[in-house]
Amino acid sequence: MMFSSRLGWDSRPNRLAAALQARRRAGRAILDLTESNPTRAGFAYPGAEVLAALSDPRSLRYDPAPAGSIEAREAVAAYYAGRGQAVEPERILLTASTSEAYAYLFKVLADPGDQVLVPRPSYPLFDFLAALESVKLIPYPLVYDGRWSLDLEALARASTDRSRAVILVNPNNPTGSFLKKRELEGLVAFCRERSLAIISDEVFSDYAFGPDAERVTTLAGVEGVLAFCLSGLSKIAGLPQMKLGWIVTAGPAAARAQAMERLELVADTYLSVGTPVQCALPRLLAAGAAVRDQIARRVRENLDALRRALTSAPACQLLEPEGGWYAILRVPRTRSEEEWCLELVEHEDVLVQPGYFYDFESEAYLVASLLTARAAFDEGVRRLVSRAKL
Repeated sequence: MMFSSRLGWDSRPNRLAAALQARRRAGRAILDLTESNPTRAGFAYPGAEVLAALSDPRSLRYDPAPAGSIEAREAVAAYYAGRGQAVEPERILLTASTSEAYAYLFKVLADPGDQVLVPRPSYPLFDFLAALESVKLIPYPLVYDGRWSLDLEALARASTDRSRAVILVNPNNPTGSFLKKRELEGLVAFCRERSLAIISDEVFSDYAFGPDAERVTTLAGVEGVLAFCLSGLSKIAGLPQMKLGWIVTAGPAAARAQAMERLELVADTYLSVGTPVQCALPRLLAAGAAVRDQIARRVRENLDALRRALTSAPACQLLEPEGGWYAILRVPRTRSEEEWCLELVEHEDVLVQPGYFYDFESEAYLVASLLTARAAFDEGVRRLVSRAKL
């Protein structure tokens, strides 16, 4: 074969995709409870401000800087300062997306065949990103007993001499669980002992559902071990189309300096972040605050509506999230997850995701996006609850 085995993925539609396509061809209006694109979720964007931000005359000049322009990195630093975290611009490297940030970090931290520890459940993108970098993913479980927690003993069992980093999604997607301070202490000690880096994906960290003094919202202040914090415009400003994310390095000063040197070498090879979005970043972050507020209000309202709806369906259990954009329902194992999703599409015109999309170890779980427009969410949940009672 003339093509790389890294791209040998099965792209054929699964049964759920085929059923959805058939319903849409038949002209059915689908209540999509998987919507994750904020630009399609009915929010009021400050269009004039966003477009004006992209008209900066500096965009006409190409003056590449591997880590990103100092003005843009200062804007990211100001974002963290607004959250009570001091981050120097010299610790920040811009990327075109969080996905690209993962690719950079896999290149810097791992050789082909090395391992990265990844939480289960978590979103499926990791499988593709790791395969493209010839890195092997080793799952470690998150445990639910009324709230989600990190199982450090299971993490230790998953680690081998080929492990190079631990991925932490904070809050996790789709569980919505935040790392706690005591868990962070244990994780830092574990990684320091084994010379592992931490990659902390914090794209949803602005979307907490309530205060918690034990919650860790960012690892940007970690000192005991090398850590990388990922975020970007896609979630914090609801602007995925602008294609700008970042990596914040944390940990011992010498290790940070070595990591930044290597990251800049990779970034200098690609130079992928566009000049216009870097010039626009301070204004985009300011404009995006209003979108972020709308998103935060929407996900809280939808979560409250879901809780109310489930009072009439005791067989369905909400696995309580602490933040993020998603909700997980444990449903009766009278059907497989695939059968649940197919039945909802074919009989109720409601689309949700099965838990196995997120690597749940057992059945039966359904995942719904709290980003969905209110009217569609309410009706979709009503139909789901009605189907669950049958």
